[in-house]
Amino acid sequence: MSTAATKETLGFQAEVKQLLNLMIHSLYGNKEIFLRELVSNASDAADKLRFEALSGNALYGPDADLKIRVSYDKQARTLTVSDNGIGMSREEVVNNIGTIAKSGTREFFQSLTGDQAKDARLIGQFGVGFYSSFIVADRVTLLSRRAGLPADQAVRWESDGGGEFTVEAAQKETRGTDVVLHLRESEDELLSDRKLKEIIRKYSDHIAIPIVMRKVKWDKEKSEERATDEERRQAKEWEAAIAARKYAVVVDEAHSSQSGETARELKDILGAAATETEEGEADWEWSRPCKRSRA
Repeated sequence: MSTAATKETLGFQAEVKQLLNLMIHSLYGNKEIFLRELVSNASDAADKLRFEALSGNALYGPDADLKIRVSYDKQARTLTVSDNGIGMSREEVVNNIGTIAKSGTREFFQSLTGDQAKDARLIGQFGVGFYSSFIVADRVTLLSRRAGLPADQAVRWESDGGGEFTVEAAQKETRGTDVVLHLRESEDELLSDRKLKEIIRKYSDHIAIPIVMRKVKWDKEKSEERATDEERRQAKEWEAAIAARKYAVVVDEAHSSQSGETARELKDILGAAATETEEGEADWEWSRPCKRSRA
């Protein structure tokens, strides 16, 4: 059996252990930053794919539509951030997550101020944002396949935030990375469509590529939210505000003229479709082109 096919248990370097302890016990007051960091990492992965693909579009394969997916599973109590960016090989996973030279951990510690809010902002600057997952998760699983590698050369990484992590060969049909957070018992609020969208709009409005979530509808029989198989892009805050104002004006004019036009018939004017969900709330499907990438 080749080395790439074996499962290994490896130890974090000392500074990484110290960082994990800091994340779990000292930055809990800023726990929302974990999603900001994971979405930012996913965006960076897309930028890296664009850069490497400059010398050959074959890296995109049949999936050239770059996006970030955020999903959750109430039964399994997991939250997943997925991307179809560059992905990582086994060697890159071990080096980027477990090795201080790659993670920027030492530089991060040297820059700490003792101010919790300021220190939370430093996380992304030094490339240690992945570790913020352990603020809200007691176990993290990462599944990644590097662009250009076959499906059977993916890699699975997992850790409970202690002193060790495991890494093994895996199967993944698409390129990119899935980060699965097994949430702590105290983090039920993150298993909510509304809460996740609130955090995304608060911290990730600047991200160039689409961030999509599965559409949620209200299940009257079970009196709970139910995720459908349909995905929708999370609108930028300013887009939502503009569209809401346009919608109010156009609908008011339609009613005043007794034209009988429905909100759906006005979608070409607004650039978005407003439909009524079972909860009676407007559900917006966005089609605005993305901002230009940093790459």
